[in-house]
Amino acid sequence: MNYVAAAVEREFPTKRIGAVSPMRSGNHKRTTLVTFADGETVVVQLVSDPESLRLEVRLARAVRKRTSLPVPRVLATGTVAGHGYAIVERAVGDELHERFVSLDTATQMQVARTFGRGLGQLHDAFSFDGYGALDTFGDDSIAEFYADGATDWRSWFATYARDGIDALPPTFDSLRQRLYDAVETASLPASPPAVLYPWDLRPGNALVADDAVSAVLDWGNPLAATPGLGVAKVEHLVADWYVADGSALRRAFREGYEGVRPYPTVERIYRVVAVVRSAVDSAGDVTRPGYPERTGSAAVAFHRVRLASLVNSPSESPPNPQIDTNY
Repeated sequence: MNYVAAAVEREFPTKRIGAVSPMRSGNHKRTTLVTFADGETVVVQLVSDPESLRLEVRLARAVRKRTSLPVPRVLATGTVAGHGYAIVERAVGDELHERFVSLDTATQMQVARTFGRGLGQLHDAFSFDGYGALDTFGDDSIAEFYADGATDWRSWFATYARDGIDALPPTFDSLRQRLYDAVETASLPASPPAVLYPWDLRPGNALVADDAVSAVLDWGNPLAATPGLGVAKVEHLVADWYVADGSALRRAFREGYEGVRPYPTVERIYRVVAVVRSAVDSAGDVTRPGYPERTGSAAVAFHRVRLASLVNSPSESPPNPQIDTNY
């Protein structure tokens, strides 16, 4: 059964499909561009687990409503033959992941400010009584969200951190015990504020047009965590992922965040875990930072150098290891 065509024909019965083009296939979601005969285009997201897409769609709608982040409008949702689908307006722009390194310095700084401001707005707009995976209740027009997880931050964070360390492949073995030790010896508050933790908020899930972020695309599997962890993760993916020295981008990111709310305390262990949880994807493969993307030993080296600099640093401030970009 062609699930994409079935979903589109159900939601747009008077339109004729002209072309169907696969865009990307993640580990859990398939995304397809559908062009109608009249030239209009929409994006169809398809998953085998309708409940996971329901949560993502509700959060995307809420983020679009509560923040200035450019989130594409959701046109329709539903299920077909047990598969969940969302039909979304097509956003204008190029993949920011591919464009970031070719942007001039001023535009890169503005992009970093946009991510910082957006994260600050997310932290202001979504707060919770606990930590961990989010769930939702209410109908689509007034959806609310809650953390369906732990109420003890230290316990939840330790599990989250150890799971990430466990997932690192053998090429990280020489660092593994130091990472476990850093988690074990970290001094953390028991009940810090809990806010939305958009763990995959990054240029790789964004578009750019006219030298500005034109769309932020992926809100799947959201979590609740303390603000410092979210800052550490997004800052790493914006300031460190594409350039050898991310100091200027980090300052711009912070400026954006502080334009909304005070910058939180970012414990060094949060920066360690931000790198750990960025180094391997959900399929267990080492992620590929930069563009053109590092692969193989170059990708491993990127993550190892960053982790080594963090676990060996006596300071809470993020170190700036000089990572070779000539690969």
